Amino acid sequence: MKNVFALLMVLSGFMVFVSAIKAGDAGIEDGSKVAFDYTLIVDGKIADSSEGRGPLEYTQGDGKLIPGLTRQLVGMKAGDEKTVEVKPEEGYGLPDPSAVREIPFSAVPSDIKPEVGMILQMQDQAGRLLPAKVTEMKKDSIMIDLNHPMAGKTLVFKVKIVSVN
Repeated sequence: MKNVFALLMVLSGFMVFVSAIKAGDAGIEDGSKVAFDYTLIVDGKIADSSEGRGPLEYTQGDGKLIPGLTRQLVGMKAGDEKTVEVKPEEGYGLPDPSAVREIPFSAVPSDIKPEVGMILQMQDQAGRLLPAKVTEMKKDSIMIDLNHPMAGKTLVFKVKIVSVN
């Protein structure tokens, strides 16, 4: 077995099998510190990549990555490569119709001239910045969509595990 040592011992007439796995040979499990390279493909086009930036690092189970991706990385080891498809329900969710809102032009700073397709930065009551896509222009208002830009999209990740600790 590669990178594994095994020892058989005889203790009081019983055979005991002891094995140890060297660091880096373990598969991804909750608590693992993971580094991986990826390319994200959405609607047949590259949407993001770690190329030129170095691997993405995270701790398995910390909730910082989308659930559908982390779930499919379980058990992978350093050097493993895989294409992972994540359905919207396990990615950024399905579009929420209640996240489409109409706002008056007066709510938009005067130095911004909104156009359909433009992404505006909105701020919620907690101070978090949210991207809002302009979807329609009306006479005295605009329609904005506060859904995540990848809501409703199937995400395809090509991943290569760099390290697991």
